[in-house]
Amino acid sequence: MRVPLGTFVHARSGDKGGDANVGLWVRHDDDQGGQREERVAWLLRFVTPETFRLLCPEAADLEVEVHPLANLGGVNVVVHGLLGLGVAASTRFDPQAKGLGEWLRSRLLEIPDELL
Repeated sequence: MRVPLGTFVHARSGDKGGDANVGLWVRHDDDQGGQREERVAWLLRFVTPETFRLLCPEAADLEVEVHPLANLGGVNVVVHGLLGLGVAASTRFDPQAKGLGEWLRSRLLEIPDELL
């Protein structure tokens, strides 16, 4: 089914100098069908540097690191240089990358029905 990533994924994002950082983790407060483990496995497989660049095209030519956090049900993504020289020098609409997580959550993806 084509739905927003945020259907069951939460996010928190910010900056460290010129780098953007975003944590993504699966929602599990409604785990009535035992979906948490399947959602975590899907997220860990899905979020790679390549797929992140597709979700966030402005990172296409940047170094992207993805750190799996399986025990926490999520991943941490670092995008080097997304914010240029940092918040004080950035002309970006979102110079601190505070909205990056919500932007990613709004992206429409094909997600297996059994995870929804």
